[in-house]
Amino acid sequence: MQICGVDDAGRGSMLGPLVIAGISLDKKNLQKLSSLGVKDSKKLSPKLREQFYKKIIDIADDYYIVKISPRLIDASVKKHCLNGLEAKYMAKVVSKLNADISYVDSCDVNPARFGKEISKQSDNRKVKSYHHADSRFVIVSAASILAKVTRDKAIAKLRQNHDLGSGYPSDTVTVKFVTKYHVTYSVLPNFVRKSWKPVQKIVGNN
Repeated sequence: MQICGVDDAGRGSMLGPLVIAGISLDKKNLQKLSSLGVKDSKKLSPKLREQFYKKIIDIADDYYIVKISPRLIDASVKKHCLNGLEAKYMAKVVSKLNADISYVDSCDVNPARFGKEISKQSDNRKVKSYHHADSRFVIVSAASILAKVTRDKAIAKLRQNHDLGSGYPSDTVTVKFVTKYHVTYSVLPNFVRKSWKPVQKIVGNN
């Protein structure tokens, strides 16, 4: 029996991609992930996540990672449909991995509704959606690690040319970067999510 786990990384960030990752493996191999010590990526150091990333890919029968651009995110936010965008791309991951059952981390306040939407968009595959699935199911924890490492690499690449911090609104380095860039050029770079309220506030203040 093939089991799939799906999670995202970077949803709350002001810049960079939203990453969705999924992994699938035979149910009997779930223990291998547990034995490694795989857990929710937020509970691991960047170094440990990197180490786990390689080991997870070795254990997995298959994996699939998608990056959603700020442009697509902005278009969805304008239509008040960010959850719909995430459901669409999670469905792509679920379809691609084609497991017997998929566990997903719900960004919707209503996990059952979110799961049904993903199932509908993936030819009615069996989908179980939960809040905090990344800390409840080791298969989703593994997916969260793939998503987070991929997202961190994307931010590290941007950081080669810009001092932009972590990308999150709580990070003063990020806020300063977006503010300074807008003051200097009167526009924002294409990797900034222009629909985000903290970004709109910066633009409004300037």
